[in-house]
Amino acid sequence: MNTIYCLVPKGYWEEWKGRDHYLPRDYEQEGFIHATKGDDLLEKVANRVYAAYEGELFVLVVDEDRTSSPVKYEQAKDGLLYPHIYGPLNQEAIVDMRRMERKEGHWAIGPSIR
Repeated sequence: MNTIYCLVPKGYWEEWKGRDHYLPRDYEQEGFIHATKGDDLLEKVANRVYAAYEGELFVLVVDEDRTSSPVKYEQAKDGLLYPHIYGPLNQEAIVDMRRMERKEGHWAIGPSIR
């Protein structure tokens, strides 16, 4: 399995339950869905983007090979390559969901919640 991750606040994810696809809040502005690859990069991004976030944070575990929208790896400002999903994320590609947990003030990937 070719795994990539998408971070999503719990409250926002709940608005998409039962739908056949998912789109983040910033999709219209960005034109793609931000994703990461690898646990270390996931935690780095969570701690940068959601540093001050106090709510529950989920991780969509995505099988890149099962996405119906194209995935392109593009270089970001930090010089690293990130997977970007250009279109809706189909539910069939989401193979697991995990909870992010705060440990000593930093986000870390937690257990499966599916």
